[in-house]
Amino acid sequence: MLTGINHLTLAVADLDRSLHFYHGILEMTLHARWKYGAYLTCGELWICLSADPEIIHRPVHQGYTHYAFTLPPERFPAFRALLASHQITLWKHNHSEGDSVYFLDPDGHQLEAHSGGITQRLNACREAPYEEMIFPPTGQINV
Repeated sequence: MLTGINHLTLAVADLDRSLHFYHGILEMTLHARWKYGAYLTCGELWICLSADPEIIHRPVHQGYTHYAFTLPPERFPAFRALLASHQITLWKHNHSEGDSVYFLDPDGHQLEAHSGGITQRLNACREAPYEEMIFPPTGQINV
């Protein structure tokens, strides 16, 4: 059975521009780079940037699929200022518990910086559950 996320691969139109964004601005650790890609890490998460010059910039708000990265609550003011100083596009306002900022990378991938975890989210949901939300005792739901 699956035990976690192994890595995240993002197709990018311009590798240099994406490396500037992920390594230069977001300060992810760069481990390797080659003609058509790069390997970085964010904490324990391995990220591959894969050059794909045919990629078409996706429009903002194309669904809710996004990739969320952990950011300690005390770092949010500086992170918001960093995004603003680089004129990075925000794509959504936070409506859930915890602090979040939703932003786009240069290719339109929808990203989020978020504080909190699953326990905090479930506690908030128990106080104000989503429509038809259930909390099975074993963590298993028959679908």
